Amino acid sequence: MLELVVAIVVVVGGVWAVAVFHLRGADLRAFDRPVGERFALGDAPGPEIGAVIASLGQTAELLRGVPMRRRNAVLRKYLDEMFDGRELGVQLVPADCGGVPGEWVLAPGADPRRRTLYIHGGAFVMGSPRSHRTLTSRFSRLTGGAVLAVDYRLMPEHPRRTGIDDCRLAYRWLLDHGPDGAAAADAVFVAGDSAGGNLTLSLLQWVRDAGLRAPDAAVALSPLTDATLASPSMRANIPTDPMLGPLFAAMARLPTAVLLWIGWLQTRINPRDPLVSPLRGDLSRLPPVLLQASEVEMLYDDSRRYVNRAQAAGSPARLQTWAHMVHVWQLFNPELPEAEQALAEIGRFLNEAAPPRPAPAAAALEAAG
Repeated sequence: MLELVVAIVVVVGGVWAVAVFHLRGADLRAFDRPVGERFALGDAPGPEIGAVIASLGQTAELLRGVPMRRRNAVLRKYLDEMFDGRELGVQLVPADCGGVPGEWVLAPGADPRRRTLYIHGGAFVMGSPRSHRTLTSRFSRLTGGAVLAVDYRLMPEHPRRTGIDDCRLAYRWLLDHGPDGAAAADAVFVAGDSAGGNLTLSLLQWVRDAGLRAPDAAVALSPLTDATLASPSMRANIPTDPMLGPLFAAMARLPTAVLLWIGWLQTRINPRDPLVSPLRGDLSRLPPVLLQASEVEMLYDDSRRYVNRAQAAGSPARLQTWAHMVHVWQLFNPELPEAEQALAEIGRFLNEAAPPRPAPAAAALEAAG
């Protein structure tokens, strides 16, 4: 009996030691200080966000009685069909990004040389260009250019690293290919939400280190920046996050050491590796980046810590936060006034980084004058 107890203690101690000294990474609490611009349309949540939260409550009912092996398929279908039937007023063109599938999203008058790579969210296991068309269509209008929504490979069918590789390949391809064929880009942006925000921020560091043409600017909406799950809001905001809270509340009750091991075994990548935790990488010499997050969501402090670290490294990073909002509320446009407000801020940020060329008629009048 004594030998069994000793063996258990040794195993538990070993699991804890590996998590603390190999997987956890440095303590980043120094970067929890307030930062950024705060937005709120009123002191209390409006009726529009109440309707969105009520619709999200359907997810639990949707999964009731569904075996675990089928849950991903059910959630993928639900997310892909969430905005079906909505008139977006854009042209959708299938794309082959050098072997990675995707689609071009083109608002009327979109400049094919002004390009955005959009990386969708979905916890790395769901989501697609179809699920995020309310955002990609707006990015095409905001930038006056073409948006390439990349359909990167998802877990668990594929390793986590394949999604990273797909986004890198799509970015390389975007630099020299537009919706009309091979042509160099005049302006380049990268944007993504949640898991896609993680892939966006990871991509920026790789682009810099690979010596490629850097994007003019980047946008990350409610991004996961730290796969070690060390941000205070990751646990503190579970009760106030109506989207992520119900999905991850049970997991959050597990000890941190266990969560780190799960993340390592699931992805085969150390959680503190900048490949999956861009917060923990070299944040110097990055292009202008705007992060937007809700102050009540679980990933709030992921954004705050990232912007504080990036600014300390000399990179032009900005944070904008909203009260009362759900995770990636920008998806719910135009019904949420706060989504419209956030998208307007994104448009201003991107056009400051790379002003659009004047329309031919306006340019001719300006030259004549």
